[in-house]
Amino acid sequence: MSEQNQELSVEKVEEAEKIKNVANEYFKKQDYQEAINYYTQAIEINPRNAIYYGNRSYAYLRTEFYGYALADASMAIELDKTYIKGYYRRAASYMSLGKFKEALRDYEYVIKARPNDKDAKRNYTECNKIVKKIAFQKAISVKETKKKGADSINLDSMTIENEYNGPELVDGKVTLQFMKDLMEFYKNCGNLHRKYAYNILLDVKDYFMDQPSLVDVPIGDDNTFTVCGDIHGQFYDLMNIFAKNGLPSETNPYLFNGDFVDRGSFSVECIFTLFGFKLLYPNHFFMSRGNHESAMMNHLYGFEGEVKAKYTTHMAELFTEVYNWLPLAHCLNNRVVVMHGGLFSRDDVTLDEIRSIDRNRQPPDEGLMCELLWSDPQPQNGRALSKRGVGCHFGPDVTANFLKMNNLDYIIRSHEVKNDGYEVAHDGKCITVFSAPNYCDTMGNLGAFITLQGKDMVPQFTKYAAVPHPNVKPMAYANSFLSMMC
Repeated sequence: MSEQNQELSVEKVEEAEKIKNVANEYFKKQDYQEAINYYTQAIEINPRNAIYYGNRSYAYLRTEFYGYALADASMAIELDKTYIKGYYRRAASYMSLGKFKEALRDYEYVIKARPNDKDAKRNYTECNKIVKKIAFQKAISVKETKKKGADSINLDSMTIENEYNGPELVDGKVTLQFMKDLMEFYKNCGNLHRKYAYNILLDVKDYFMDQPSLVDVPIGDDNTFTVCGDIHGQFYDLMNIFAKNGLPSETNPYLFNGDFVDRGSFSVECIFTLFGFKLLYPNHFFMSRGNHESAMMNHLYGFEGEVKAKYTTHMAELFTEVYNWLPLAHCLNNRVVVMHGGLFSRDDVTLDEIRSIDRNRQPPDEGLMCELLWSDPQPQNGRALSKRGVGCHFGPDVTANFLKMNNLDYIIRSHEVKNDGYEVAHDGKCITVFSAPNYCDTMGNLGAFITLQGKDMVPQFTKYAAVPHPNVKPMAYANSFLSMMC
């Protein structure tokens, strides 16, 4: 430490330490943005202290800014090759970005340096399993001999046990009474019978397969339309939205804008409720794909584990098939485009190009599909590398150009926690809506949804606080490596 600080006065070193300690206190209070601000001040005073970068990396991980977390962890290691927490942070960043081979190298370093570190061994083992699984899947993918999950399901062979007392489909179809019964059943911690769960998944997959990647949604002049952002497995907050705004119906249409699952530990309840309403009101209930509707995110952040715990591995695989067919965006009244993430690294993207995206796959690391799911707005003009390490940052000029070229009024996107549940940016042309209040039971944010009148399409915002839920913590089903981040 003395060598790193030899060009700084004792007073400067002490000042940076005091600011770092303030940052630590904000971190303990789970006010990660303020912690980041103070760590940044400490770094500006003393840019040669590896701990400051390591701590800020941890705060970036908590706020899901994985690209920034990776950069800080790498800087910490560059400053101090023996700084073990730097390798931990960088491995977690790589894991969050799906770069498992790189993460494995960092975990290997940690277990060599600390052979008795149980957490490091567990994370190394889990990461190694993922690397081997990916390699195996690549090896067999060319043969395509394995039957698809949907093709291997025989509903007729599934019997309903006498002791099952939950809701039942009517001739295999969703009804309004079924949906009302299902939501009450879920509120009382029931589990929908696997036959009905599979039935819903097969039917909703068939429906989504016939949809374009960008869905056009007409809204009558006198009609109201509601847009909701991320739900993230917070079922009881989803129920609160319906309590405040009414159940979905042909006269009360909704669009849920991605990230229905993961993190929150009631993701199964959320997704079957949403899919049920999609089947009940296919032309008045809409769902966009989010970055968490992907196999790897589900493996890491809890949905896969939750489906396996409540149902089977086979069903988890079927969910992946269904998610691959979710539309990527919606255009409301030819005036407003809604996508989960944001805009593009190119200036010439048209709505027709979005419609024609081949979406039946896992999200790629670049290109239009990736950016629709991952990008974020920035206040300054132009574009920048994403704080997440995936997608891009786009400025007000990028938004204005996209709207002008496609003759649109504004865009709605989600993807980011906002203290008030929403944010209006880019001169009113880029609106963020986030519908999971007190995200992960830690963030203290409000949730929000947007209502629009077809005649003028002017957004109206409704904010709400979190409601109580059963004592199952967020991330209860998440991958074990994430325990260091939660």
